[in-house]
Amino acid sequence: MKPGTYHTQNVFIKLIAKWHLLKDERGQDLVEYGLAIATVAFAMTAGMTTLAGVLNTTFSTMGAAIISALG
Repeated sequence: MKPGTYHTQNVFIKLIAKWHLLKDERGQDLVEYGLAIATVAFAMTAGMTTLAGVLNTTFSTMGAAIISALG
């Protein structure tokens, strides 16, 4: 072997390993699922606030109608 050949091969192997690490997309799915869940949770929270207001108004109106019908 020529002097320095082992060092050059070692550096090349490390470079290839780092390249594969950068190209690895296994964790990407987990991040995408997390973002999707966070978006759905945010939308549900916003929707629940609106729905709660509508239900409150509806039940208040129904309660007032029942009270006036009874009496």
